[in-house]
Amino acid sequence: SRKRTAMMPDAPTLIEAGIKNFESTVWVGVSATGGTPQLIVMRLHDEFVRALKAPDLTERLAALGADPVGSTPEQFAALIREDIARWAKVVKASGVHLD
Repeated sequence: SRKRTAMMPDAPTLIEAGIKNFESTVWVGVSATGGTPQLIVMRLHDEFVRALKAPDLTERLAALGADPVGSTPEQFAALIREDIARWAKVVKASGVHLD
């Protein structure tokens, strides 16, 4: 990612190592089917964010090198759109085709 991981604070990011214009992160998220009422989406969001703030879960995730975010549904949707666009360019540039 753009910032160093707490698990290995002395390990440089790829950008710091001289690889320009490269960023790749692993993320895990929860989504609902299209058309789910906004009230339900927000309730799920609020409960997941509350869980992510629980000290025992925070400690377990940190031990795995995870950095919980708990972004808004809109921010998560934007992240997904950005990743699709980013990786579509990579796949196209690679010349890979589905058989």
